[in-house]
Amino acid sequence: MLIIYFNIETKIKRKKINNIKDKIQKIFGPIKLSLEGGQTLKGTTIAYSTWGALNTEKSNAILICHALTGDQFVTGKNPITNRNGWWESIVGPNKIFDTNKYFIICSNVLGGCMGTTGPSSINEQENVQYGMKFPIFTIKDMVNLQLALIDSLEIDQLFSVVGGSMGGMQAIEWASSYPERVYSAIPIATSYRHSAQNIAFHEVGRQAIMNDPNWQQGNYYNKEVKPRHGLSVARMIAHITYLSEGAFQEKFGRDMQSKVLSWGFDADFQVESYLRHQGISFVDRFDANSYLYITRAMDYFDLSHSYDGDLSAAFKNTKCKIMIVSFTSDWLFPSSESLAIVKALNKTAADVSFIEVESDKGHDSFLLEVKDFYEILSGFISGAARKK
Repeated sequence: MLIIYFNIETKIKRKKINNIKDKIQKIFGPIKLSLEGGQTLKGTTIAYSTWGALNTEKSNAILICHALTGDQFVTGKNPITNRNGWWESIVGPNKIFDTNKYFIICSNVLGGCMGTTGPSSINEQENVQYGMKFPIFTIKDMVNLQLALIDSLEIDQLFSVVGGSMGGMQAIEWASSYPERVYSAIPIATSYRHSAQNIAFHEVGRQAIMNDPNWQQGNYYNKEVKPRHGLSVARMIAHITYLSEGAFQEKFGRDMQSKVLSWGFDADFQVESYLRHQGISFVDRFDANSYLYITRAMDYFDLSHSYDGDLSAAFKNTKCKIMIVSFTSDWLFPSSESLAIVKALNKTAADVSFIEVESDKGHDSFLLEVKDFYEILSGFISGAARKK
């Protein structure tokens, strides 16, 4: 098995990364991948993790798709950050995605920096990292690489594809492009295309990175300094969109770090300190060029584009069961965008259900413990299994 480790700036010692076990870090590839933009990416690999066991019929596989800054380490200890997986609370033995019953798969997306081919990977033709020579890719390209992985595992049909935010984009792309390969799909807190406001937030983040003098046109991999400040600011901007105003107010209000003001521009307010911490911790695990490319892939995503704006046409062959979930306080991907997908699916008489979950936690609600959300997920998975 080919093992590839990642080219990200990190405080973690390289020795520790090199000791990651095969069973934790799996790699499929290399393969040739044809991209929507017309280019062919040679030597493409995809890093993934699995939990549970595939049954004899190979009918119990669930593909979990991660969000923009996520990774394949859904549950258990992340070997890079040493923190619990990002869906630790619902993936595992006797949990909603029960690894005693289901074979759980999660892969690092195309363009990522956790083992899948991306800008930080070595371009074998030039024997240096791709950097900004990496080709532009799309959400569909991410899904096509996942499809190659699923084919390699000889799985004809996934029991479910599930994901939140950008993961939800991947889930609805699966339901649209490969409906016969998916029994059920659960897109969460997502949309079939980015709004102008979302594109704007991404552009500000990209400009923060590209205006960092240490970005060096993306050629920073072999340099002592990296675009840490730009990437940190990009993360801070994005993180503001992940929480609701109520969540910020409840968590921080105008609480101060100290009774003594700096009378300057130190982090006087707790919310300032929180955002700075989010930014600083992020640069230790993520690649700046990956952030540029993946946000662009999200901006380009428009499931209706190939159908002259008719979203329902994108689902004309969709037979899988679909449950779409939104959250009341999510202003990044508001419920109106989920309802647009529901409307399109209803026009095709698809088997679709829609749930708007009451939550004051904002977009990140799908990553947090929201009781109603958990109960809805559990009910849908159990119901789909009974009907299969």
